[in-house]
Amino acid sequence: MSKKQISPFILLCGTGMFAIFSSTMSKNPVLPLFTKALGASDSIIGIVAASSTIIGILVSLPAGVLSDFYGRRRVLLFSAFVFASAPFLYFLVHAPWQLAIVRVYHGIATAIFGPVAMAVVADLFKERRAENMGWYSSSTLVGRSLAPLAGGLIIQFRNFKYVYLGCGVAGITAFILAFMIPLKHEPRLTSNRFSDKLKEMGKGLKEIGKSKGIMVTSIVEAVQYLSFGALETFLPLYCKFIAKIGYAEIGTLFMIQLLGTTITKPVMGRLSDKYGRKLMISLGLIIGAFALAIIPFFKSFWALIPPAIMFGISLATVTASTSAYVSDLAKAGSYGSALGVMSTIMDIGHSSGPIISSQLLTHGSGIAMKIFPNRNVSGIEGVSYITMFLIVSAVLFLAGVLFPILSGKERHET
Repeated sequence: MSKKQISPFILLCGTGMFAIFSSTMSKNPVLPLFTKALGASDSIIGIVAASSTIIGILVSLPAGVLSDFYGRRRVLLFSAFVFASAPFLYFLVHAPWQLAIVRVYHGIATAIFGPVAMAVVADLFKERRAENMGWYSSSTLVGRSLAPLAGGLIIQFRNFKYVYLGCGVAGITAFILAFMIPLKHEPRLTSNRFSDKLKEMGKGLKEIGKSKGIMVTSIVEAVQYLSFGALETFLPLYCKFIAKIGYAEIGTLFMIQLLGTTITKPVMGRLSDKYGRKLMISLGLIIGAFALAIIPFFKSFWALIPPAIMFGISLATVTASTSAYVSDLAKAGSYGSALGVMSTIMDIGHSSGPIISSQLLTHGSGIAMKIFPNRNVSGIEGVSYITMFLIVSAVLFLAGVLFPILSGKERHET
């Protein structure tokens, strides 16, 4: 009697959990702290933090098409190999520019893995497809939520290099599980059909670019992720050097923030169905703005927990509605292209967050003195962080207020 085989879907969920755990732990909260330890300025920290996301902009959109052409298994295994190998390259890093190169290589894995894994789920399930996509997403969120705590604890009791050793172990586990996934009946495209697919994608992008609602929604999500990029890059540095909080507590804050997103996202999705996408998107942006605005006025672990939870809820509220709203507005058969466009614009926002916030941080004291010329703000501890967080908060608030106006009338196309 043959042993019962593990289902491909369970193996895929395990692969996703370990891959995202490895990827998240490599950056959150260790990356800005490691970059700072290498002697980098705030501007360089922003560039290093953005480097992996920038490659995602170039790779994520055609990743699904590449998997159609080369087969899901090959592309999935390639990304899993990067997850397994990239962590060990951090051991060779002795300068910020070297770290940026490693982050670009590591970012290729995440950019490819996400859309291809979802394509595999779509291949595996003709029925209950959305439900199983939700289960897969939940498995990755488990890894994403546990990673900051694990990384923070390792830094607390060991050092940065041990974090990347842990990332490597998780990455190798993901590669082994990916290798075990028995993918069958994979679609293959001939070179002619591949070029046709690219032309079809280009046509879809052109059509979507003409939709005001889709583009405004995509830009709003980019603003949300711009603020998230600022938070995940510079909150660890604020906590360590201004609030004097330990590494384990910093990791715990990010775990709490991600758990806030994970737990509340299904609820926010239901509220979006009931009360409307626009209301929830605007509400989420405004909640996030308030959370960012109060962060630099707190300097203890316990005081920073409420804004961390609030920002997690904000992220859940916005992202639960943006994808659904874009799908509502897209023409039948264009959902994939529409969501791909939104994902690409979101990556632009995410990658620009660390860079823009680093410039605000670098010139924060000067900006504050121009805004308040009659006050002595130069002596206020952390004035640059206050300036940076308040400006990013203001942008998020404006996006929340203006979104219902700029997006136009809500309509559903089928």
